[in-house]
Amino acid sequence: MTSAAPATTHGAAQDTLDAHERLLIDQAIARHANRPGALLGVLEDVQAANAHKFLSMAALRYIAERTGVPPSTVYGATTFYSLFNLDPQGDNVICVCRGTACHTRGSRTLLEKLCFDLGMSEHESGETKETEKLAITTPDNRFTVRTVACFGQCALAPVVEVNHHILSHVNERTLQREVKALTQGRK
Repeated sequence: MTSAAPATTHGAAQDTLDAHERLLIDQAIARHANRPGALLGVLEDVQAANAHKFLSMAALRYIAERTGVPPSTVYGATTFYSLFNLDPQGDNVICVCRGTACHTRGSRTLLEKLCFDLGMSEHESGETKETEKLAITTPDNRFTVRTVACFGQCALAPVVEVNHHILSHVNERTLQREVKALTQGRK
């Protein structure tokens, strides 16, 4: 990427790729070569192969170099789709819907309670505008709490996704039970 790309929290921590990471990227590029949407497939595979489920700036630069896609296009795709992460994710990812139906049924309260229960400070979790996307990870890297604009499951509101499993009609007790199970290693 060019030096104009915004820095991320952990971007400086990994400025170079090792041989194994380059090999994984090269394999992903080969798998998706000459397919529609190849860039998205490559990004998805590379992120999935990363232990912390994120795309480093070094990986994005390497993908651009190897595919011939301009770095700005690679970065733009990564930041456009909420599927992609530029920062390391926790071992468990909890996504709270902030769509209208979920909001009117208490998702903001669920989010605030979740952040409180996980020991995330108000500064980290919270006085974000309703339209802002939240993505914070606990200091021990056990949990990442994210928000999404809408899961498209409005009839099931409020909706929370825990490690890619959709929970519907979530209340504080249900969410606390899920977090407790994850904390105790049962999920």
